[in-house]
Amino acid sequence: MNHSGFQAKRLIQLALPVLIAQVTQTMMGFIDTVMAGRVSAVDMAAVAIGTSLWLPAILFVQGLLMAFTPLFAHHHGANNTKAIQPLVIQAAYIAIIGAVGVMLFLAVSPYILDMMGLEPHLKELTIGYIHGILWGAPGFVLYQVLRNCSEGISYTMPTMIIGFVGLAVNIPANYIFIYGHFGVPAMGGAGCGIATALVFWAMFIAMAIYMQFHHKFKEMAMFKAFHKPHPKTMFKMLKLGFPIAMALFFEVSLFAIIALILAPLGATVVAGHQIALNFSSIVFMLPLSVGIAVSIRVGYYIGRDQMDVAKLVTKVGLALSFLMAMCTAILTVLFRYQIAELYNENPVVVSLAASLMLLAGLYQLSDSIQVVAAGALRGYKDTRSAFYITLFAYWFVGMTLGYILAMTDLIVPAMGAHGFWIGLIAGLTVAAILFALRLIYIQKKGVKIEAIAEHPHV
Repeated sequence: MNHSGFQAKRLIQLALPVLIAQVTQTMMGFIDTVMAGRVSAVDMAAVAIGTSLWLPAILFVQGLLMAFTPLFAHHHGANNTKAIQPLVIQAAYIAIIGAVGVMLFLAVSPYILDMMGLEPHLKELTIGYIHGILWGAPGFVLYQVLRNCSEGISYTMPTMIIGFVGLAVNIPANYIFIYGHFGVPAMGGAGCGIATALVFWAMFIAMAIYMQFHHKFKEMAMFKAFHKPHPKTMFKMLKLGFPIAMALFFEVSLFAIIALILAPLGATVVAGHQIALNFSSIVFMLPLSVGIAVSIRVGYYIGRDQMDVAKLVTKVGLALSFLMAMCTAILTVLFRYQIAELYNENPVVVSLAASLMLLAGLYQLSDSIQVVAAGALRGYKDTRSAFYITLFAYWFVGMTLGYILAMTDLIVPAMGAHGFWIGLIAGLTVAAILFALRLIYIQKKGVKIEAIAEHPHV
């Protein structure tokens, strides 16, 4: 097997468990919606509204932590595994501070709900859901720290296994708290929040036990030494993670704003748009998994000072991701009506969603390049570019063009949802080009990337 073939095989080996973990996470969200929906549409709506507040807040913290995976990979590649454990502890301090911030935000979220003018019962259920799930924030972020550490040493299997643990806890916990069993009162959609919090803590505890006893983590001795907060190291790590958090925020907020702008056009338009978007987000897990694998491998080879191999990994990752996207794009276009019918039976909604699926196929091609290029840049510890590129590409290009095409007659008669999708494709294409150019620049510079350690001598 040639070197390119070896790298492709290694990327797939790393990406596959991550992909399965992402699928289990999506399934948990799907199960929450279905089980709450069996109580009533109001309970389902409470979960949806609560999630729309919880998700952007917790994803911001997750974005901070995402930059640490290639940081751990760097030390792993340099055979400096002992430097990882102190950094994991510092990452845990950052995660806990972030979790407290999320909890405080959710604690005051009823004031946001007041401004939304929700009917009393829906508002009560939503507040119940939020008050339940906020206690899961520390468990969620601490799990992410341990997951990032495991992935940083090129071991992604626990990510998949713990994903199944989460799924195994999710269904019975929902059953108990939503419907009321074993002496617990039926809470409907509000109970879903408590169940999800328990899932997050179960995932964290399971991951901690796994890392304590598995031989892969023996050298790190993860839980044997305590380290006080090291502000200088934490600041360096935050400097690395903040641009990723902001880039994630730009992306999440973009889709939220588009949904709000489309809302006055009617339920049919919103439903058609959501179907195309939801399906695209499922397909997105493929290139996302490859992007995570590329960031791990690039960080690893930079730690080994093998810049040529890091460059090869990036090329192989981009080719692999684009090839997958071509396959998914063709399938999306060929089966667009059947896919839409899985979500909804209304012929008008299906027709609109199917026409948007044509654009979603193109969207997948650009998305496959930008997410892997961004992953590679994380591996090179170049995270600041993500902030500027996503802000410019998503908001200045994607949102501006999308709004002009969707809601005005400036260029063509107002196109509704189709206009926003054309804007999204343009924004993602610009992001893909800019990330690729930045990647070429970083690789040509050939500068040795500075390692971050808790102490200068580590």
